[in-house]
Amino acid sequence: MTNDTRTPAAPLPIAPGAWALDPFHSSVNFTIRHLGIAKVRGRFTGFDTELHVGRTAEEVRVTSTIDLASIDTGNADRDAHVRASDLLDVAKRPTMSFRSTRVSGAGEDWTMEGELTIGDVTRPVTLAVEFGGLVDVPTEGGGRHAGFEATGEIRRSEYGLDFAPGLLGEVVKIQLDMQFVEPAGA
Repeated sequence: MTNDTRTPAAPLPIAPGAWALDPFHSSVNFTIRHLGIAKVRGRFTGFDTELHVGRTAEEVRVTSTIDLASIDTGNADRDAHVRASDLLDVAKRPTMSFRSTRVSGAGEDWTMEGELTIGDVTRPVTLAVEFGGLVDVPTEGGGRHAGFEATGEIRRSEYGLDFAPGLLGEVVKIQLDMQFVEPAGA
């Protein structure tokens, strides 16, 4: 006789299958402190995310690749400098990638653990995920859309991005707003 004390898996709020990213209603955003007194906000405009939903949370897989050269902070000169070899060095580090390793939660509140890779450095990262809901889009071919917001933070020095100490903060806050389209026949 075994004593299984694990909590039964919560039902997933969306159907199994490969959900397609809706890039027109998704965004990858960040904030970082400048001079310790103000926040600089930015985004990456080039990214792709895949969401594979299984029958349980243990079977959910998320992968994402972000084009680091697509950084947009609203200032072209600053963006060009951030891409340069003395800062982000997009020639050596063209992409940032994420691969989930564990998803848990229920209802609207979920946690996604995974591995974030920038250049040749991979570190664990945890994101708080809010399930925004599921809705039928009334336009032709609209399908059902699911919305998610994921937030977390990383420390620049853990990825070898320790340039400009004192000018730029150590912590980068991440905010992902994602919409996915339900697979046909789900």
